[in-house]
Amino acid sequence: MDRFSAAVVKHRKIILIVCVLLLVPSVFGMLGTRINYDMLTYLPKNLDTVKGQDILMDDYGKGAFSIIVVQDKTPAETAAIKNKIEKVDHVDSVIWYNTLLSTDVPMEIIPDKYYEAFNKDGGTLMAVFFDSSTSADETIEAIGEIRQLSGNDSYVTGMSALVKDLKDLCEQEEPHYVGLAVICAVIAMMILLDSWMIPVIFLASIGMAIMYNLGTNIFLGEISYITKALSAVLQLAVTMDYSIFLWHSFEEEQAIQGDKELAMATAIKHTISSVIGSSVTTIAGFIALCFMSFTLGKDLGIVMAKGVVFGVIGCVTTLPALILVFDNIIEKTRHRSIIPDMKKLSRFVVKKSPIFIAIFLIILGPAIYGYNNTNIYYDMAGALPKDMNYVVSNNKLMDQFDVGNAHMLLVDKNMNKADVQAMVGELEEVKGVKAALAMDSLVGTQIPDEIFPDEVKSTLKSGKYQLMLVMSEYRTASKEVNRQITAMNKIVKSYDDEGMVIGEAACTKDLMKTTNRDFAIVSAISIVLIFIIIALVLKSGSLPVILVATIYFAIFINLGLPYYTGTWLPFIAPICLSTIQLGATVDYAILMTTRYKRERLAGCGRDEAVITALSTSIPSVVVSALGFFAATFGVSVYSELDIISSMCSLMARGAFVSMLAVIFILPAFLKLFDGLIIKTTGGLRGAFKTKKVKREEVIEA
Repeated sequence: MDRFSAAVVKHRKIILIVCVLLLVPSVFGMLGTRINYDMLTYLPKNLDTVKGQDILMDDYGKGAFSIIVVQDKTPAETAAIKNKIEKVDHVDSVIWYNTLLSTDVPMEIIPDKYYEAFNKDGGTLMAVFFDSSTSADETIEAIGEIRQLSGNDSYVTGMSALVKDLKDLCEQEEPHYVGLAVICAVIAMMILLDSWMIPVIFLASIGMAIMYNLGTNIFLGEISYITKALSAVLQLAVTMDYSIFLWHSFEEEQAIQGDKELAMATAIKHTISSVIGSSVTTIAGFIALCFMSFTLGKDLGIVMAKGVVFGVIGCVTTLPALILVFDNIIEKTRHRSIIPDMKKLSRFVVKKSPIFIAIFLIILGPAIYGYNNTNIYYDMAGALPKDMNYVVSNNKLMDQFDVGNAHMLLVDKNMNKADVQAMVGELEEVKGVKAALAMDSLVGTQIPDEIFPDEVKSTLKSGKYQLMLVMSEYRTASKEVNRQITAMNKIVKSYDDEGMVIGEAACTKDLMKTTNRDFAIVSAISIVLIFIIIALVLKSGSLPVILVATIYFAIFINLGLPYYTGTWLPFIAPICLSTIQLGATVDYAILMTTRYKRERLAGCGRDEAVITALSTSIPSVVVSALGFFAATFGVSVYSELDIISSMCSLMARGAFVSMLAVIFILPAFLKLFDGLIIKTTGGLRGAFKTKKVKREEVIEA
């Protein structure tokens, strides 16, 4: 480490030149990384709903599907809109009620219930199939063109319309996320640290690390819009600690050694040994997300674990070089830190530790109950502002036609017409089903397939399967639609073992089941990984339990509060936030516990060791936690995307609650379990055993 530290100090200008040059490929890497806005593409590939979507694409050449509401148009005007939409690139086919039969068959032959299902109060529905997937760039462009062609009196629904609106809103907001995070974090650091300039230096170093991280995402091919929106803000928040630690270490060494270069070399060495242990717990938290079967977790986990690694490297290379190069400016902008001496507060906390243990026990039960009962939503429309095009269109479809969803069914193409009619009849008896449409059921068993136009036949029958459409009154992710899908699947399987129900609602139902399982697995893995890391770092069997219990107490409070405030959280928030909060803020507890252990080894008494550990750790914990809070809180207030706003709000509150837990609850635990800690911790056990033997020898003498 000595040689590395000396090399960083000696070659600081070369390091900065290399760092700046590396920004060029990073920018190209960022621009070359595709962003995925479709959450359902992260579902496991072995699910029937996912297989069904693949069949739809492979056998039919159809990926995305939308329903368009055309309002207050004459049949001729509607037909003109239909013809224009058919000419849009990547539109495979458009089905309107007048295209279901050839002109040789009178329109009156269509049963009233089907005609009325698609025509009501001056509005008419048409179904649009695309030859590209739901979230493909081509589909998104086609949705935008269709909206322009169909005019203000038309409403486009479907997952692709959702993806289009998500993309537009994210591209509008994302540039402001990092700006807000930087501004808020800089203001907090300027107030809490002892130099007006050093926060800018921190942000320059961390900013480079963020650019490297975003640039190397090109090797992943694509990342989700959630990962793109959160990764920079989150990397800034969780790696700020390392910069603060290096700065404090540099200041301490400078006071001792006098020489800035020697002080920085020593500070780098101390930072490497301390930050590696601290960063490993954060990385472990993100790696735990990779065990989710819903692979959005893997997407976010890999990017953020990589970001922490870049943050550590930047902290011991780029940051020291910047501090030394801009030392004169830093010195000229020094001011007194507003954080006072914490001895008095520390003595109070340790003296009143039974009160804080009692507070812990009183709050724990309600916090766990709230944590286990917080309301979660899965409908991505809930993440959008109410005036967004997709939300308005969905509400129009629901209010005017009582249609909340359109399910698609894939069944054997060779099923006889009588069975198709019987199955359709059973499907229409399912609660909430408005109409079930199949080619064989539209005009009865007496009409041959040949009478249908080729466009309709290729749309509804192709390859091994035939496609059916079921209109539902229920919205995506509701309990009612999930029960409806279960009932429909049972009916379909009774006629065709390989038949399946697919579509947005069916995929979302699978999403709910998948993420519920993931939540339990990811939480368990993150706890185990971090427990093992703490046990190895602190060489203790009891301290990992105490530290994880402290941070999980904060997690229970953070994720339990929404239950008591009646706030609904996006489904991804509890899974990711519990892991992120544990991995990112357990560092606060490790910092304090390491100092407590050092003081006990030095011969300090129990209370004195806890007081010293607390008083020396509070400034670092407060600066780190409030920096984390500042970086995420501004984004939570600004973003109109609820999924981003909610996650940033939870991260901001989580950092603050973890800070309070570490300052008030952890010292009480250290004092209460001091005897157990000594018996189960390497170094302490041997040291106190030796002291006991020596004390007994003195007594005998």
